Amino acid sequence: MRDSRVRFIRMQGFTTPHVDEALYSALMLQPRIIGVIVAVGVVSQSPWLFLALSVVLLWSALVPTRNPFDAIYNHAIAGPRTLPPMATAPAPRRFAMGMAGTVALTIGIALLAGAAITAWVFEGLFAVAVVQVVFGDVCGAANLFHLLQRSLMARPSHPVRQ
Repeated sequence: MRDSRVRFIRMQGFTTPHVDEALYSALMLQPRIIGVIVAVGVVSQSPWLFLALSVVLLWSALVPTRNPFDAIYNHAIAGPRTLPPMATAPAPRRFAMGMAGTVALTIGIALLAGAAITAWVFEGLFAVAVVQVVFGDVCGAANLFHLLQRSLMARPSHPVRQ
């Protein structure tokens, strides 16, 4: 397995000692589906598509045991091939889903409000992020999670004033 794929799995928060192609493939199903939806949304400029995507992504971040993308993988791919099912998303992956859901929500609201330039900017950012994940094995949102976590851990604690 390529080092970039191992780094991607680790960046998503999976700490299992042995990573394999099955886990990588399982993790990539969601961004591939999202990529198709974003492409259709950009072409159609449908606010409802982006709003629906935001609901699904935010739901997946808030209730990771009920992630519809993982359910699709578990029932359509893992089950028939007797592969292990997807585990509940770790914090970095949930953070990334929450960020993606927020961006999709922003696009949907911008399109409803007639703020085309705002929608185009966020659509471009969303498209670039999806391309980075699908073709570059880099998740900027998961990276941001780890950066924020490190900076918060490095911050000295302040004594309580009496």
